[in-house]
Amino acid sequence: MAPIQLILTGTTGLRRGGNRRQERFSTGDDRPVQGDSVIRDSTAPQRRSLFSYLRWAVITTGFGLILGGWLGWQSTGTAAGAVSVFFICAVLAVLEISLSFDNAIVNANKLRNMTPVWQKRFLTWGIVIAVFGMRILFPLAIVAIAAGIGPVEALRLAATEPGEYARIMREAHLGIAAFGGSFLMMVGLNFFFDHEKDVHWVRFIERHMARVATIRGVEVAIVLVLILIFAGMLDGEEAATFFHAAIYGLLTFLLVEVLAGMLDAADEAMSAAARGGVGAFVYLEVLDASFSFDGVIGAFALTQNLFVIAIGLGIGAMYVRSMTIMLVDRKTLAEYRYLEHGAFWAILILAVIMYAQALTHIPEAVTGLAGAALIGISLWSSIRHKAADAARHDLRR
Repeated sequence: MAPIQLILTGTTGLRRGGNRRQERFSTGDDRPVQGDSVIRDSTAPQRRSLFSYLRWAVITTGFGLILGGWLGWQSTGTAAGAVSVFFICAVLAVLEISLSFDNAIVNANKLRNMTPVWQKRFLTWGIVIAVFGMRILFPLAIVAIAAGIGPVEALRLAATEPGEYARIMREAHLGIAAFGGSFLMMVGLNFFFDHEKDVHWVRFIERHMARVATIRGVEVAIVLVLILIFAGMLDGEEAATFFHAAIYGLLTFLLVEVLAGMLDAADEAMSAAARGGVGAFVYLEVLDASFSFDGVIGAFALTQNLFVIAIGLGIGAMYVRSMTIMLVDRKTLAEYRYLEHGAFWAILILAVIMYAQALTHIPEAVTGLAGAALIGISLWSSIRHKAADAARHDLRR
């Protein structure tokens, strides 16, 4: 089964009816227009406030920071220790949000095609998987595999010997970066190498990528070449570790795509709510896992306490999911036509950075700022395009 292509939807344009005044003041529905104001239908659904989307994230923040302060008090027995852990949790939450804003945009790209039931499950079930699965169980699994010990022993190590636990995690960073880099690079390339994609932000590059998308497996070939290049810059055991982990990341992406296609295939035996949801949910969870690698590893620069890391990154993950739902509900990706382009370029940059980390240390601040800059520029380009489109429309009147 061929991998699923991420289809870019076009932006919503201005409605061009026969009446010029209706064109100018179109609201996107069939409500009448009178003078320079829209006659508003009191029965129309009201736009949700920003706080309504972030309510649970704010509640989680308060609970998480209090819990972090309590952990600091329990471990040090001092108010200074409690305050220190409190602020570490806050900084980790900001780190997770800054590194994962592009994740929210990419999630929205997939989530908007899911049913409302599965959108809610992504926010509820997904946050449990994100916090307990990726921020607690994943690091424990890495330590257990790397050290050749059982999960219970890994948990004991995290609780009683955090320094040794952190050392094992850092030593496993090469394989983690190679795996995550391959997966994210396939996510980014799969967006741009789409022959049906007709909206281009960086035109001189994206236009050519769309043209050659008809060549079967071009994305896989590019990733394989990059794997060979970076592996060739390493020596001995490091080269073998990087190569195998990167190949596993590539195979995981292809497997998830095939699995998602099978689960989302029209099946009369499945309920309407389940169709179009299971496969996308699995895809989003694996995607979230790949995005979380950097945050989990980078968190050890601030603290070696597994539970403090889980609290801080968990708070950030809740905001990312809330922003994803908001982007879908408000149709932000359709309104700002280049926003998701910026997010996918940020993913490609992140993937290259993860590969480059096999050769040298790159601060998490660089990763976060690079992604934020690309998304900011794409948002600015989208606003300019909207203004230019409105100006052209006014000239035609």
